[in-house]
Amino acid sequence: MRLYDTLTREIQELKPIDQDTFRFYCCGPTVYGPAHIGNFRTFVVQDVFRRSLELGGMRTKHVRNITDVDDKTIRDSQAVGQSLDEFTRIWTEKFHVDCAALNCLEPDVEPGAVEHIPQQIVMIEELIKRGHAYAADDGSVYFKISSYPEYGALSHLDKRELDLGITQNARANNADEYEKDSVADFVLWKGRRDEDGDNFWQSPWGEGRPGWHIECSAMILEHLGESFDLHSGGEDLVFPHHENEIAQSKCSTEGDFAAHWFHVTHLLVDGSKMAKSKGNFYRLEDLLEKGHTATEVRYALIGAHYRKQMNFTIDGLHAAREALGKILKAERILAEKAGVDEAPVYEELIGLEDKGLFEEAWLGLNEDMNTQRAIGAMFGALKRAQNADDALVQWRGLHFMLQAMGIVLPVVEEELEVEVPEEIRVMAEQRWQARLDKEWAKSDELRDELKSLGWEVKDGSDGWSLHESV
Repeated sequence: MRLYDTLTREIQELKPIDQDTFRFYCCGPTVYGPAHIGNFRTFVVQDVFRRSLELGGMRTKHVRNITDVDDKTIRDSQAVGQSLDEFTRIWTEKFHVDCAALNCLEPDVEPGAVEHIPQQIVMIEELIKRGHAYAADDGSVYFKISSYPEYGALSHLDKRELDLGITQNARANNADEYEKDSVADFVLWKGRRDEDGDNFWQSPWGEGRPGWHIECSAMILEHLGESFDLHSGGEDLVFPHHENEIAQSKCSTEGDFAAHWFHVTHLLVDGSKMAKSKGNFYRLEDLLEKGHTATEVRYALIGAHYRKQMNFTIDGLHAAREALGKILKAERILAEKAGVDEAPVYEELIGLEDKGLFEEAWLGLNEDMNTQRAIGAMFGALKRAQNADDALVQWRGLHFMLQAMGIVLPVVEEELEVEVPEEIRVMAEQRWQARLDKEWAKSDELRDELKSLGWEVKDGSDGWSLHESV
């Protein structure tokens, strides 16, 4: 596989450092509420990435963390009167349920920030020892950006921006998250404050809690070591989070940290940023309540290239349903010709050599994770595959691609049928009767009205069918 690297801004071939297992880390959720579809755009793309590596025959070690202590988890747990552990456990379980619904593979290791606080303290002590961090009089500890000349390389910050930003007061960045124009020394350990309540731990600098950035560095060191193959996350994490991870990790160890950086671009909804005030803020359960399936959501989320800004729409989910219906029909034709009735499982397809006409789709995934190209090539192969002589090869090739993209076809075709409101059905029946009566003007008028309501009617020799407009 070849993949774009955020640091070098080049597409590079991926190879495991140890020549055996490709080890990678994905920044996981901050569990203070349900993840939204913007979050899952990143997690689903990362899942396709892992599947593509594994199905191509590469061994992997996937680590994805849980952020269960930061400004937001502390703030919101106290707002509802729950302990931090109880509060974050509820939302962690919800995240796992949503991941399972979206058919995301479980990571090999899923460390939590709280359970790794001892490792974080050790890392901070090492940074102080090496002259890269200092303690403040309030019990907080800060990373000294000026001690690391390479700071800003990942996010490609202009040196002038850094020179201006570093002159700011470090305490301006005591928050876990901050904007690009606030490039001051960042916090590693936060001295205990009243607003933290009972959420504090003992440290050499007094009672307090870790800053957000040090958490990932400590968990990575614990589970992947000083040098590993790839680090991934949403593009919003490039600065400051990943920039800070690089600084504190490379300054506290002798390793190279991540060899490759893989970032997924922001998701838009209906052409703009998601916001509850705009009515375009969706969680998975919101879309399920609207009658869509998790497979449709997954299909829509991988429909655009990960480095292009994707525009998520409800119409896109309708299109996903129609596309899945076409794939299902083609799969059944191939299965019947091949004389098979049970789809191969994931493990059976690892390293499949002959993918038939679906080889081009596979090449799309391997060239910078181009899911858009892969889906297009898969559909291009579907019709030809149904007419091919080697039906079994084509059937396995199709399932190989479905597994690579994590798409689970519905068990029965009826699962794809759209529930038609009664008033729409009545209007369609009136139109059909108008056609039978040769009242063409009335028929056209009803057709146009149906279309304005989001429905298309298709006529056959002995009746009609309704489809949601896409």
